[in-house]
Amino acid sequence: MMAFRFGGGQPDDQDHTNKSEGVRALSKESGAVLTTQEEATDKDSAAAMTMEDYLHFEEEAFKTPNHGDIVDGIVVRVDPDEVLVDIGAKAEGVISSKELGLRGEADSLGLEPGDQIKVYVLQPENEEGNVVLSLRRARAETTWIVAAEKQTDGSIIDADVREQNKGGLIVNVLGLRGFLPSSQVARAYAGSLESLVGQRIPVKILEVNRKRNRLIVSQKAAEDEDRARKREELFSRLQTGATVQGTVSGITSYGAFVDIGGADGLIHISELSWDRVSKVTDVLQLGDGVTVKVIKLDPEQTRISLSLRQLQQDPWERLVQSMPIGSIVEGQVTKTKKYGAFLQIMAGIEGLLHISELSWDHVERTEDVLKVGETLQVKVIGIDTARRRISLSLKQLSAPPASLGASRPDRRHSDYDEDDQS
Repeated sequence: MMAFRFGGGQPDDQDHTNKSEGVRALSKESGAVLTTQEEATDKDSAAAMTMEDYLHFEEEAFKTPNHGDIVDGIVVRVDPDEVLVDIGAKAEGVISSKELGLRGEADSLGLEPGDQIKVYVLQPENEEGNVVLSLRRARAETTWIVAAEKQTDGSIIDADVREQNKGGLIVNVLGLRGFLPSSQVARAYAGSLESLVGQRIPVKILEVNRKRNRLIVSQKAAEDEDRARKREELFSRLQTGATVQGTVSGITSYGAFVDIGGADGLIHISELSWDRVSKVTDVLQLGDGVTVKVIKLDPEQTRISLSLRQLQQDPWERLVQSMPIGSIVEGQVTKTKKYGAFLQIMAGIEGLLHISELSWDHVERTEDVLKVGETLQVKVIGIDTARRRISLSLKQLSAPPASLGASRPDRRHSDYDEDDQS
């Protein structure tokens, strides 16, 4: 045993003299010249290093780990009921079968002597003087560290949905039990959480609290990030005038939203059909697959305007060919105004029957002659293709009465005098 003595005494003085002579002898052989001060400094340094080395040796030789430490170890022996691990302590560490994980079978883990593993210290020393270790806990603690890193860098990871409870879903993330609140479920599943049980879904970690074993994740955040990436890609390749496939993802009073693969575009109610549409659901239902035309792109606002009707034949093209001025057509009254009535004479086309064209006699109110929903024959007396307007007449289906004479000139209204179709 190496011993150190402190204080004065003859033996120390003698030792000091012997060392001084040895140093002087070495100096003579090497040709170096040492002063008395340099000799003293050299002796102090040698003594200090010796003390430091000794203390370090003592610390390493008798190092005792603390509960909760995660340390590196080397597998020494694998037995059916336990595994011995060298962790550099004064005694070997022991991992019992129940702390191995994976059904508690060492063979299933593939552990062999010489393997380097990380272990968790359960007990610094048991009755037999060994350190009690856990491989299962070490892996769990390491996983919590990985989870915290995933939260920090905002990674999207997979989670297996295990079960549903009243507040959301229980998921398995990186081998840890996590919670997906119902408020963080993707919008498409907001009303049917049970349909996600048994599925693997992408999530982002929102909170990691190891002390409380709390791990909160969000499917919605992962979906939003993925859609933002897809939206950026979509805008980089999408062009106005393009025809794309999509699925109706939302319906409002003013139109329908269509998912075209990374972003939702809006079909305004006026772009659903050439016909007048009262309710969006008369044309589209949630989940319908549609082919639409891109009519406007706004990358800054990330807005996409779509049209369904512009992929249909323009009814005005058929009108010009099939209903020239002077034609007799059948129409249905869609609404009445103080200045006349609107009649649908073809799918997507309405014409104005002006109040002055209702009868050769004076008409005070349109409703005195026509009712909404009534079907009648009228004559086409004017077509304005540029403004998409057509003028109709009921009275010109018959000759003017003789009593009218030349005193009342024929007044034709080939335009919408006081209002439009809106």
